[in-house]
Amino acid sequence: MLEGYLYWQAETDRAQQEAERFADLLPWLTTGQREEVVRLYRQQRLDSSRAFVERIARRARRLQREYATRYQQLRIRVLAATFAAAAGLAAADAFLHQSG
Repeated sequence: MLEGYLYWQAETDRAQQEAERFADLLPWLTTGQREEVVRLYRQQRLDSSRAFVERIARRARRLQREYATRYQQLRIRVLAATFAAAAGLAAADAFLHQSG
């Protein structure tokens, strides 16, 4: 959770810096106009970043579910193979001891 907070703070700082640099390219703006451009640019950048992070989070959750399902299936297969091998060995042992 702390990592997410720190990431978002850094993203907010980057958005502010980018907005300021963009506004610097428009030297004819009045102070009020510049502040509005910075505010709008920053908000647009943060909205885009938030959407991107949310898409990544959804994808990560989906992958986690898929991998958990595959892992469970693999565990079942390994367990079944282990039981089959144990049963085969027990049958072979019983056959050999019965014959001999």
